[in-house]
Amino acid sequence: MFKTNLIRSLAICLGAIISLSACAQQQHQRNDDLLKNDYNILHQTVLLNNQTGQIPIQGLEQKNIAAVSLGYNFELVTDSLLNKYAKATPFHISPAATEEALLQLEDDLKYYNTVIISVDSRLSSQLIYRNFIFAIAKTKQVVLNLYGDAAVLNSYDQLNAPLIYCPDYTAASAALVPQLIFGGIPATGKLSQTYSARYTAGSGFNTTATRLKYTLPEDAGVNADDLLEIDQITSEAIRAKAAPGMVVLVAKDGKVIFNKAYGQHTYEGITEQVADIFDLASVTKISATTPMVMRLVEEKKLNLDTNVGAYIALARKTPMNNIKVRDVMLHQAGFIPYIAFQDAVKPTDHSSDSSAAFPTKVADGYYIRKDYFRDVMWPRMLNAPIRTPGKYVYSDISMYVMKDIAEHLSGEQLNVYTQENFYTPLGMQTAGFLPRNRFDRNRIVPTENDTYFRNTLLVGYVHDQGAALVGGVSGHAGLFASTNDLAILYQMMLNKGTYGGKRYFQPQTVDTFTSRQSNVSRRGLGFDRWDPDLTKKYPSATASPQTYGHTGYTGTAVWVDPARGLVYIFLSNRVNPTVTDKLVKMSIRSRIQDVINTAIDKQLHK
Repeated sequence: MFKTNLIRSLAICLGAIISLSACAQQQHQRNDDLLKNDYNILHQTVLLNNQTGQIPIQGLEQKNIAAVSLGYNFELVTDSLLNKYAKATPFHISPAATEEALLQLEDDLKYYNTVIISVDSRLSSQLIYRNFIFAIAKTKQVVLNLYGDAAVLNSYDQLNAPLIYCPDYTAASAALVPQLIFGGIPATGKLSQTYSARYTAGSGFNTTATRLKYTLPEDAGVNADDLLEIDQITSEAIRAKAAPGMVVLVAKDGKVIFNKAYGQHTYEGITEQVADIFDLASVTKISATTPMVMRLVEEKKLNLDTNVGAYIALARKTPMNNIKVRDVMLHQAGFIPYIAFQDAVKPTDHSSDSSAAFPTKVADGYYIRKDYFRDVMWPRMLNAPIRTPGKYVYSDISMYVMKDIAEHLSGEQLNVYTQENFYTPLGMQTAGFLPRNRFDRNRIVPTENDTYFRNTLLVGYVHDQGAALVGGVSGHAGLFASTNDLAILYQMMLNKGTYGGKRYFQPQTVDTFTSRQSNVSRRGLGFDRWDPDLTKKYPSATASPQTYGHTGYTGTAVWVDPARGLVYIFLSNRVNPTVTDKLVKMSIRSRIQDVINTAIDKQLHK
């Protein structure tokens, strides 16, 4: 029983929800049975001592979380689920731990203000463990997860910290309780009998779901068997060398029901994992720059109907001066689509070593000279001809411009602003610019083997050449993230601006930016959308007219379909080892989207 439950829960943690075995056609029935077991566990799981509403945990930007397992058998499952919501540093203590080891652990926790402790009733009844828990609770915000015999509750009658009691001591409960802590699952259970003066029959606090839940397709009314074709499409893509690897995530009604990795980082490289970090390319436009613009518009610091020159002094003597910001966001300002900045780089503009004269890192062994953007790139953009005003012409220059405007108005750099205002408080752990400054390179999926500009395999350095020349932080490209982080961001958008009990945008702001705002194109403000020309089947043949999102040159896509309560994320590195258009020609992203939509619709029409 232990082995079966552990494999099942680890499968959820790792995203391998859909079985590849010969028994795959029975997956639906097995999932139904697993969900019944989960519901039974949750019915008996009780949240106690939550008078101050600490559960679900909020204010993630202020939390430094430790996950302590005191002789707990399922710590890997718990750690994995906790880390889908926030960074939780694991500390594992043996069941045979000495008092000295617990004192050492208490010292090791000095830098953490929030400690989530998991322990079974047998150990928690022992004096040295009780002393440790009460000692930590004196100075830290503690959440105690207590599994097994409820009789031990009497020993914690004086504990004021939130206590989650669960009679089930299996890997299944280890995957559920962390979700209750962070609001992926609501607390509804009550104690069936009295165990102490404090823990009486009927005790138990209720909470509501405020964050993503990680579960099985059937939990959202989708038959797992109807998603099996995703495996076939991704396998076809990898065999055709459309991309060496990819990760697919599906969230339905606030529940992640599919998150699976396929292939490898390179065709002879590291096996893909669901937590891998990808270069998002133009998905940066809607995941960094546009949210910053949305916030500034809400704060009335930015007026979309004001001209660019009102915000950018250097634009006032250029063709860009009178262009309305709204037209920039809609890609109808008349900007030329692209400037190949890398072609203008001279040997004297770059160096293989960093120095005061060459401070901007473009890639390993490649540094661009000081003020190259200010002296060369920015003037070329500002003075570029305005050729098609009022017409839809997709242009990367638009988001160089919006980044500059947003940074002028906020007084902060794009990467700093988005991290502080969105990614960290949302619990997005991988999302951000310049990932090599924060993560081991093995977690980052390589993009192109650049043989014409930087002459290196690009790992953690933005693929887009213009974004690279400005140091990796740009309005149109440069953001890196995992599928889970993007699911969090776009679930917030689907929720009309709320997530984790916090409001990030007003509903009207989300509606305005994501709905069609142009008479000459399908576009929203920053966001791409469903194309009313049905012959284009964009973003897929079955996408609803409400669908919004964006694609990225490196082989990425994010699509939100409010009509289906759907967030669909596809990340790949189709430019590895070099650029190929097979992913597009084979319609891999849209075919997977059609499979998902059809599976959802099949259940709706039953």
